Amino acid sequence: MYEVKDIHLETRPALTVCGVAFDLTPEGAAWLADERLLVVADLHLEKGSSYAERGQPLPPYDTRTTLARLEKLIARFRPRTVVALGDSFHDARADSRMDADDAAHLARLTRGLDWIWISGNHDPAPPPQFGGEIREAFRLGPLTFRHEPRSAPATGEVAGHLHPCAAVRVRGRRLRRRCYASDGTRLILPAFGAYAGGLNVLDRAFDDLLPGLDFHAWMMGGRTIVPVTARRLEGD
Repeated sequence: MYEVKDIHLETRPALTVCGVAFDLTPEGAAWLADERLLVVADLHLEKGSSYAERGQPLPPYDTRTTLARLEKLIARFRPRTVVALGDSFHDARADSRMDADDAAHLARLTRGLDWIWISGNHDPAPPPQFGGEIREAFRLGPLTFRHEPRSAPATGEVAGHLHPCAAVRVRGRRLRRRCYASDGTRLILPAFGAYAGGLNVLDRAFDDLLPGLDFHAWMMGGRTIVPVTARRLEGD
C-alpha cells in the first residue's frame, strides 16, 4: 500500500484481496478479469418511487440511470458472471413500481449471463421475474461475497451495505467521494445506485471491519480511482 500525495493523480489501480486482484472502475464496480466476473453493490432500484410514496418526491429516473450505467459496464467488460451484493431493489415492492421499459431493460441485462443476486436487508427475496440465482453468499476461491460485512477478521470478504464514502483535504479544499474501502483482507464496495447515499469510512460502523487506520479508501473520481491512506482522511 502507498500514500497518494495528489488527489488528482491519474491512475487505474488494481486492488488485491487475499491474493486476488480486482480492477476498480470509477462507476463503482469491481472486475475480476480471470473469472470474467463483475461485482456491484447496492443498486437500490426504485428508491425514488419509494420516497415519492412517502411524500418526498424525487425525480423518478434513478432506476433508469443506474441500469444505463450498469449496461455500459457489461458492454465494456463482457462478463460471464455478475454478482449484485444485495439491496439491488430498495424494497419488496420495487418491481411493482418499476416502469415497464425499465423492467424490460433489467430482464435483457440478466439474460445470457450467470447473474447472482445476493440477498440484502432491503431485498431478502429479490423479484424472481428478472432471472438469475438468489444466494445468501457466494464463494469463489479465497473470496466470500455477501451483503453485510461481518466483524473482523473476515479474510477474503467482499461486501456492500455500508455505502462507503471518504473525505480528504487537498490544497485547502475538502473533497468527499464514494469509495471502495480495503485493508487487503476484505473489500467493501461503494453503492452503485444513483440515489444511494454514503457513510464516511471513519464512522464507528467501520471500526470492527477496518480497525485502526491501516487501510485505504479508493476514492472515485469522474474518470479515475485514487487510493488514499486512512491517515489522510477526514471525518464528517
